[in-house]
Amino acid sequence: MAVKIFDVNQNSPAARAGVQKGETLLSINTNEIVDVLDYRFYQVNRELELEIQSADGNVRKVNVHKGEYEELGLEFETYLIDKQHSCRNKCIFCFIDQLPKGLRKSLYFKDDDSRLSFLFGNYITLTNITEHEIERIIKMHISPINVSVHTTNPELRCKMMNNRFAGDTLKYLKRFADAGITLNCQIVACPGINDGDELLRTMKDLEQLGVAMTAIVPVGLTAYREGLYPLEEYNQATATQTLDLIEKFGDKCKKKYGRRIFFAADEFYLLAKREIPAPEFYEDFAALEDGVGMIAFLTDDVRWALEEYETDSTLSSTVTIACGTGVYEHMKKIMVLINEKFPNITIRTRAIKNNFFGGSVNVSGLVTGGDLIEQLKGENLGARLVIPSSMLRFENDLFLDDVSTDDVEKALGIELVPVNNNGNDLVKAIVGK
Repeated sequence: MAVKIFDVNQNSPAARAGVQKGETLLSINTNEIVDVLDYRFYQVNRELELEIQSADGNVRKVNVHKGEYEELGLEFETYLIDKQHSCRNKCIFCFIDQLPKGLRKSLYFKDDDSRLSFLFGNYITLTNITEHEIERIIKMHISPINVSVHTTNPELRCKMMNNRFAGDTLKYLKRFADAGITLNCQIVACPGINDGDELLRTMKDLEQLGVAMTAIVPVGLTAYREGLYPLEEYNQATATQTLDLIEKFGDKCKKKYGRRIFFAADEFYLLAKREIPAPEFYEDFAALEDGVGMIAFLTDDVRWALEEYETDSTLSSTVTIACGTGVYEHMKKIMVLINEKFPNITIRTRAIKNNFFGGSVNVSGLVTGGDLIEQLKGENLGARLVIPSSMLRFENDLFLDDVSTDDVEKALGIELVPVNNNGNDLVKAIVGK
């Protein structure tokens, strides 16, 4: 497969060698270039022989001399070079299938792309991977690979993912493990389906494979499930049972290997009404993106950030911070820590009920702009409204309901300040520094 060169960076090794915009890259050191992984892997050497095809169809060889790991300097139309791979499954718990109609098109795209696992930490199911990709991952030793496992029971995996090949693809886990590829896994736990004894089986199987980390998150259900598989929500009793199972197995792994390996998402602790563990429990916080240890991390990070500040009574203002209902009580405690250093700043913590997706959805990252406006309009919010940046898309400009940050600022008459899950950034946003 050939890839068209969209641009060539000025003064780059490729530019110095005479490679032109609009030409086609066929190979590097006789290795065919199909996508971004091929390009990144084969461009690292000092001496490169590029096979280039010009616009008129002529093929020539170009020798490039560069520093080891120096970028070759070619740009392509997309970051993957070819098209993004979409998911072939119809999982019974898929959140995208639970979205209402009328949202922007990109929200309905389900990715299942091994390259995104390497580049951005996305999870893949292994049902959409070719033998070529498997061999390439092993050859290039691309690591870690993040896999949505859900269950190691082949028949149950087929049922949960509505894919008759889903059980068979579990064999790839062993191939990766045998090749020394680090495996991070995710399990979406559904009450009465893949928890209980099935979850215990899955954890035992993954332990034997030597996986590095497994995050177990409770299924999230919206109000838009008409015609979908009937699933139940976790309640305090079932969340407690599942949490006990995960912690007990994690304790066993900690004793045996010196690390827990299996972690429950914060939402399990909130549902079970149980104290969030101390930061040390989460070791290196390897699963923050899965909502594992986020509360402990932020609380600890804020404490560390506040060590840099002297108590200051001269600062006086009113600030509002908005969050999901699930984390509300913990966010109030974090604000108390900040108030101890800045006693004259009034901090109003507001829990936003998720009317858009349904009241059972309580995480901050799914709060919409419309719900913010509806529930905060007319209130004295103070100088600025602080929100977690997880409410917004990557560009930090749109909420999930396509309401923009500008829309929220105009409707509420206040400056909106998105903040990452970072203690120092949160303190600065509240204090105004």
